[in-house]
Amino acid sequence: MYLNCHSYYSLRFGTFSETDLLDLAEANAIDTIALTDINNTSACMNFVRQAKKRNIKPIIGIDFRNGTDQNYVGIAKNNAGFKALNQFLSKHSEQKLLLPDVATLLLEDVATTFGNVAIIYPFEKVLQQNKIQFTDNEFIGVSVDDLRKLRFSSLKQQQQHKIVLLQQVTVRDKKDFNAHRLLRAIDNNTLLSKLEKTEECNPSDKMLSLEELKIAVAEFPFILENTKKLMDECDVHFGVDDERTSQNQKLYTDSFENDCLLLEKLCKEGLPKRYANPTPKVHARLKTELDTIKAMEFVSFFLINHDIVSYANSKGYFHVGRGSGANSIVAYIIGITDVDPIELDLYFERFINPFRASPPDFDIDFSWKDRDDVTAYIFKRFKHTALLATYNTFKYRAVVRELGKVFGLPKEEIDKLSKHNYKISTLDEISKLVLKYGKLIEGFPNHLSVHSAGILILDQPVHYYSATNLPPKGFSTVQFDMNIAEDVGVFKFDILGQRGLAKIKEALEIIAENRPELAPIEITNVEAFKRDPKINNLLKSGGAIGAYYVESPAMRGLMQQLQTQDYLGLVAASSIIRPGVSGSGMKEEFIKRHRNPEKRKEAHPILYKIMPETYGVMVYQEDVLKVANQFADLTLGEADVLRRGMSGKYRSKKEFEAVEEKFISNCRSKGYKDDLIFEVWNQIKSFAGYAFAKGHSASYAVESYQSLYLKCYFPLEFMTAVLNNGGGFYSAEHYFHEARQQGATICLPCINRSDHPNRLIDTSIYLGFGYLKNLEAYTIKRLLTERQLNGQFKSLDDFIDRIVISIEQLTILIRIDAFRFTNKPKVELLWQAIFKLNAKGKNTVQSKLFKTEHKQFTLPKLDNNWIENAYDEMELIGFPLCNYFDLVNEDMKHDVLASQMNQFIGKSVLIYGNLVTTRFNKTSQGKLMRLSTFVDKNGDYFDAVHFTNVVNQFPINGLGIYACYGRITDRFGFYSMSVVWSKKLSVVNDPRNV
Repeated sequence: MYLNCHSYYSLRFGTFSETDLLDLAEANAIDTIALTDINNTSACMNFVRQAKKRNIKPIIGIDFRNGTDQNYVGIAKNNAGFKALNQFLSKHSEQKLLLPDVATLLLEDVATTFGNVAIIYPFEKVLQQNKIQFTDNEFIGVSVDDLRKLRFSSLKQQQQHKIVLLQQVTVRDKKDFNAHRLLRAIDNNTLLSKLEKTEECNPSDKMLSLEELKIAVAEFPFILENTKKLMDECDVHFGVDDERTSQNQKLYTDSFENDCLLLEKLCKEGLPKRYANPTPKVHARLKTELDTIKAMEFVSFFLINHDIVSYANSKGYFHVGRGSGANSIVAYIIGITDVDPIELDLYFERFINPFRASPPDFDIDFSWKDRDDVTAYIFKRFKHTALLATYNTFKYRAVVRELGKVFGLPKEEIDKLSKHNYKISTLDEISKLVLKYGKLIEGFPNHLSVHSAGILILDQPVHYYSATNLPPKGFSTVQFDMNIAEDVGVFKFDILGQRGLAKIKEALEIIAENRPELAPIEITNVEAFKRDPKINNLLKSGGAIGAYYVESPAMRGLMQQLQTQDYLGLVAASSIIRPGVSGSGMKEEFIKRHRNPEKRKEAHPILYKIMPETYGVMVYQEDVLKVANQFADLTLGEADVLRRGMSGKYRSKKEFEAVEEKFISNCRSKGYKDDLIFEVWNQIKSFAGYAFAKGHSASYAVESYQSLYLKCYFPLEFMTAVLNNGGGFYSAEHYFHEARQQGATICLPCINRSDHPNRLIDTSIYLGFGYLKNLEAYTIKRLLTERQLNGQFKSLDDFIDRIVISIEQLTILIRIDAFRFTNKPKVELLWQAIFKLNAKGKNTVQSKLFKTEHKQFTLPKLDNNWIENAYDEMELIGFPLCNYFDLVNEDMKHDVLASQMNQFIGKSVLIYGNLVTTRFNKTSQGKLMRLSTFVDKNGDYFDAVHFTNVVNQFPINGLGIYACYGRITDRFGFYSMSVVWSKKLSVVNDPRNV
């Protein structure tokens, strides 16, 4: 009997979830109910699925409103009606149009499906508009409160057959109503005391039991009769009763048979390219995979991914196929991935197995510069396509801050509450209310956003499933998120953008320009890179700065500890560093066993036999499968249920619990003692949700080797590309330091040699104009265009004649020494510029027809020193090109260098370091610590740890030179400092302020 119910997807309005609504219906003996969120269909599919599990008939629609003003409620009588409602809402939301007041206009564009939708006008709207004509599918909705007015309305007689119950359900009780008012105040950015009543629902907008409804409308029995008749006409389903039913595009060609033939053809053509002499093992694996892919009806998923990758290849775009999809030999052969599953002994069952409802998990990375074009191609190539949404939810600290403002608390009090810096006993009633409702609202959806990677390619038109929004990039986006999507059989394609691939591509372009005498580089020849001792030496020596995924201090330190010097070692390191392996203590154990073969004897014999490559330590997600299969005799399909369940992704909790029980009982049947059983179980539990699939790590490692090849043999070109693509883990300043260490000369921007990005000329890297703060894009564009068309600038006068520029913009260029080719001091050039341009910045926008002769001014000898230049550089580009150590204004005591740390193991020494990066971390006991990386006077790296006892006593306050005194520790040949004290050194004063 309820045709107007809201969930909390009526953003900043509703107060409970769609499943809570069903709980409410059950509690009130309601067997048919409609979900009609305000201008939103996010929860509709999940609502339909969950309702049918409870034997409740679900009805879905949309509450159409301009702001909080209810225009009408649209009810879908069937799937075609739901699609029509979605189309209409999408048109108005995407074009940012107000909804029309008259509902008959709603479906003009979809007149053929008008009979599939019911439109219900609120009683008050009908009275205001004096509407007397109604179509067969238009109704008048009255709430329980409206019944008082209905007695005295002519509509009672004239339109008796059109009146249905429209009792809004937004809150359950007083607490919900209070939360609703707070959400409305947050949405309106106003104090609760100033919230307009028109912005709120009524406290009576809640659900009554069926008996209470009958009593309330006893005077008007036709209302329930009309309502029941309308609800009986509604039947919407999405084929999601069976959780294995995919809503994705099912066919790539015109039939399943032709899809299978095409996939087989692609495999036949690709096999000799990947395996020159395929072994029986390769053929057997290929047949097994193809049979399984066909049986699971995932053929189109492979073909669609192949289509996307083929387009990228045709455009010269690099890609990396990763995720569990890298476990597939079919994906490898047809070019979706570049990881050989035979070489790495990758389990296909990690990728697909009969227990897995979802299709293969492919994550395909493209350059951040190419991703939008690939996305545009997908939208053009496939008919029913949309981006997946994600919901930003209310986080506790944020919602406490918002509620504090709504209640009018002072900032100091809000800060105290949001940071948990209080004792409950000292709080007043208002503060306690903030905390109380903060807990209630925490986790509610706050606003709609776009999933970072997910694209949907569906079997039906997108509006069959959801209304759409249009984010800034211009691709239609559905209104439901990944969790709802997977629950109802809508599985995403992950198309990601990353900077690592862009660095590789641009480095190759710079090499071709800077070294034209060289033959084109075969960057896909990763097998040769894996065997190159010079490249592998970069890994074990920590020289991977700039290389994708392996450049962080933690990763470089780990590889030095492991002495990583081959592909498989890098694959292992990529997974060992993940929180699961590290947190379980198995990272430390793996390093010990890797470096000291004697330690491998400590592994349990059974586990060592199962995982000889990792010395009996679970490192990859596949190891969970191996252990569950070989240690506990679970099938590989059951083992994958276990793996997914550990990370909270189980399709059925009961199914997971059954597998867990079988794991334990099988182990006991095999005679294992409980101590061993639960030790293994806890290892699985502690890391299964965080560890990488081996194929995922291997995919990253392939890209890392490509970066390492460029870093090894073309370091200057590579570092320039790194800088031009947003860097990576470190700051631009540090990448310039690294380039200098590799032999580059770093040059300030130059009017005649620089570009917008950094430019490499021979061994000199010229900073791009893009680094100059406050230099306008139009100025850069004019400068570069004029130089390209008419040649280099000969002097300051020539520049002024050819470029329309203000004195402020010209000053920036002079101060950064961009006119140094004139061999005149900056100070003199500044005075010349002021004389030659109007000091107020007025300058004609009209190009001069004839050059005017410039007056020459005789100035006294003016000069500036290197310290002034350094401060100019810090102000204009954020860092100086000189060595920070040269700016120190304190005496530096006797110290040691990073390269000498191995001589002082266990001893306390002083090292001066220029801070590279710093971050907080937590100990295993949850206490705060700080990890910092520095470079010493020679430019060599060293790491320092501020443990809990000193982390607050000696803070790190921004970039600069620090005196670090502490004890040198040795972890498998990797040396670092445990800080006893540290101090930031002062620098020379800015002489420009004197």
